[in-house]
Amino acid sequence: MSSLVFLIPLALVLGGAALAAFFWSLRASQYDDLQGAGERIFLDPDGDRAGAASGGSRSAEAGTTEQKGREP
Repeated sequence: MSSLVFLIPLALVLGGAALAAFFWSLRASQYDDLQGAGERIFLDPDGDRAGAASGGSRSAEAGTTEQKGREP
């Protein structure tokens, strides 16, 4: 019974903190663009689609160069 004196105020404080965080996220416009974040992962940060394909081959060439440099 004495633990309820501690647990009930703790639950109220945690619930109030969660509610405050939710209202902050609403006020900070965190829910305005729900589709954009999901689609942004597929976009190239440089905006160059052809460069992205050649970038992969450059990294593969760099890996073979590093391997050649390690041979005695």
